[in-house]
Amino acid sequence: MKGLVKICGVTTPEDAQAAVESGADLVGVNFYPSSPRYAPAENVPGILAALAGQAEAIAVMVKPSRKQLVDESAFLQGFASLQWHDHDQQPRPWLTLPLIPAFAVQSAFDLARIADYVESCRGENCLPRAILIDAFVRGLHGGTGKTAPWNLLGGFDPGVPIILAGGLTPENVAEAIRMVRPFAVDVASGVETAPGRKDREKMRRFIEAAREAFGL
Repeated sequence: MKGLVKICGVTTPEDAQAAVESGADLVGVNFYPSSPRYAPAENVPGILAALAGQAEAIAVMVKPSRKQLVDESAFLQGFASLQWHDHDQQPRPWLTLPLIPAFAVQSAFDLARIADYVESCRGENCLPRAILIDAFVRGLHGGTGKTAPWNLLGGFDPGVPIILAGGLTPENVAEAIRMVRPFAVDVASGVETAPGRKDREKMRRFIEAAREAFGL
């Protein structure tokens, strides 16, 4: 996953196509109804069609139940991974879709919690594909526009790839990459004209800046 860019919160096939044409590697589709970036079910087939063979689709969910994931297993076909937001992350060896658990970080305590989580997953032979690290904003699950504590994250290695999210923009992503050295970066609000509506030029500039900072 070294040097990848994820555009998150795509809600329409048109924006999915624009993300692909801008050079995105991963595209997040949000299934959380309370999010302003929620993707209506009728838009999902078109989004997946726009991404097919060009960028990986990531299903973004908040506290999904096991029953919900079983009931929606057919609906989730075509997604490469599941990005799971939950304040109480725990190993889930029963999942069949590769997992990207999201953690909101504000202190060293949170880094220790991530390290403990990874070791628990290792013990159950269900290491996540990556860890997504976002800024902590009480009561919210990403898309806040607030940056994570980059100075705290520098040198942090939980033993699996890190995807850095939280307040990234075309203007600050290079600095974030230099400080944190993540395997991938994730952007939502930083490349939008409005929540859930992506800006093609901002996506292009974000991806160019990220690629240069990654040395690609």
